[in-house]
Amino acid sequence: MGFNIVLSSPSGAGKTTITKKISQKYPNIKISISHTTRKPRSNEIDGVDYHFVSKEKFEKLIKENNFYEHAKIFDNYYGTSKKSVNKLHDENYDVVFDIDWQGTKQLSQFKELNLIKIFILPPDKKELKKRLINRNQDNNQIVEKRLKQYENDIQHWFDYDYVVINNDLESCFSQIEKIIKSHKKEKMSFI
Repeated sequence: MGFNIVLSSPSGAGKTTITKKISQKYPNIKISISHTTRKPRSNEIDGVDYHFVSKEKFEKLIKENNFYEHAKIFDNYYGTSKKSVNKLHDENYDVVFDIDWQGTKQLSQFKELNLIKIFILPPDKKELKKRLINRNQDNNQIVEKRLKQYENDIQHWFDYDYVVINNDLESCFSQIEKIIKSHKKEKMSFI
């Protein structure tokens, strides 16, 4: 079984950016590409950012027990395919998951995944709002929905092994790298 890292955060705190930085710097760590019923943003590519599927297709995959985890977030489904994660492990890759607290709770039930769970927080809600507006991906209504969800999201930090504050992207990334490296060394010493 490969090495599994979970990154979660309230929307806009930086988890997707950090997930991509990890996979770019470490070729042996691949991102688990989630399925979603959300429409692709203009800069997103099917099969690279997400597997974009219809609601009907997603519900069929749920019924067939094809997901390690799945959740409905902001009126869309998101889920992690067992088949794609297992394939990455079979190819000797480690996996990083960019998922929310609901998905982490479900993934945690699979003890064989041996997860390292990291929760990323913004410095405060004011900074989060600024980041959500500056990334220019959502309309004002969605930004407000994401800010309301923030209060619920941050209540789940205690389900994680580590909590990292993203004041500065490079510093946050460096802290996460240290966590990953320390666990890799620990795992290697048992082999």
